[in-house]
Amino acid sequence: MTIATEEAIRYLSFAAAPTFAVMALATGLLGGDPASIICSTAGMSPLSGMTVMYALMAVFHLPPWARLLGRSW
Repeated sequence: MTIATEEAIRYLSFAAAPTFAVMALATGLLGGDPASIICSTAGMSPLSGMTVMYALMAVFHLPPWARLLGRSW
């Protein structure tokens, strides 16, 4: 791999967590499609929604940010 490719990969690892956080926020504030509203009233678990999935994915993609903040302390 070239140095430019390695740098691109390193910077790309920082994109996932904020992207998923914005998607969770947008889905939570704007709501999902009509099918998800029907499913949520049918007694399904509130943890099965897309907002929770996006929030969990944001959390799982936080390690690059934690390493970056750990170095700066």
